[in-house]
Amino acid sequence: MVARPARLTPPVECVRLYDAEAQLDGVIAIHSTAFGPGAGGCRFWSYPDADSALADALRLAEGMSYKNALADLPFGGAKAVLRKPAGDYDRAALFRAFGRVVEGLGGLYVTAEDVGTTVADMQEIAGVTRHVAGLPPAKGRAGGDPSPWTARGVFESMQAAAGFALGRDLAGLTVAVQGTGHVGAELCRHLADAGAKLVIADPDPVRRDRLRAILDAQVVGVDEIATVEADVFAPCALGGALARDTVAALKARLVCGAANNQLATPDVADLLHERGVAYVPDYVANAGGIISVSAEYLGEGPAEVAERVAAIAPRVAALLERAAREARSPALVADEMAEEVIADAQRRAAA
Repeated sequence: MVARPARLTPPVECVRLYDAEAQLDGVIAIHSTAFGPGAGGCRFWSYPDADSALADALRLAEGMSYKNALADLPFGGAKAVLRKPAGDYDRAALFRAFGRVVEGLGGLYVTAEDVGTTVADMQEIAGVTRHVAGLPPAKGRAGGDPSPWTARGVFESMQAAAGFALGRDLAGLTVAVQGTGHVGAELCRHLADAGAKLVIADPDPVRRDRLRAILDAQVVGVDEIATVEADVFAPCALGGALARDTVAALKARLVCGAANNQLATPDVADLLHERGVAYVPDYVANAGGIISVSAEYLGEGPAEVAERVAAIAPRVAALLERAAREARSPALVADEMAEEVIADAQRRAAA
């Protein structure tokens, strides 16, 4: 899971997580509190060592700062990364131990679902801290699994980007979707409803084949999906999908997906631009999930979530138009925009 290095100030705080009895091992990285508490999901994954978990947490936390800033949310950026134990473990005890650390931060960090975690995990955390979202929704309130909102935002971003970069809507276009988890599968459903042709890949054959049967999708290998004949490539798995060799072989003319940290190295953004591939920066397109989490934590309802998610696609269109006008990569333009917003908030806070 590699991605661009951090460019702003160092994290506000990095909290090492370790509880031998609960088999908790990981880190909370709080990158920015310029707008409020650091907000970002809790990732639960099989990292080979503590250093790789820390590196991923730092990159993901920075991405959350950028995402929350451009989505105009009253939160900074943060991320928790937990290492999945190799053997048997008590999942509930592990997440309660994590929740106790979140509670000890006194509201500096707000957690929610991410890769590998569920609503049930958030309920365990909620037993020991109130600084958690992604819980079953109360009547009239936002809540629940935020992944459908993420998928909706990515789908609408792709629609806007296809109109700008390809001059047409998604009907009849071939979209290659890498990863059919919660977000990827929901995105595929939206795409099928819009008349797109689907090519999918996922290491889990059960969920991949279920989706193929339902949506009449073509299945290819995980190592093929990025370079198949397609109009759009949608990375919806883990980070680093866009490496130099992948981009060199990319046939799609538009990249828009849900995965975080899609660029394996910063220079890949330039290579996409040089090849004439339109790229929608991940943290702009995939903000629907954190928008839902934010609304839930603030006590808002689904209407507020829908309104903010509906603003993602116009933001994408404006970004692509500015990047084209300035003859620069959308990734660089989006980074600058987010950094300007965060720096301005930091200046105001220091005044």
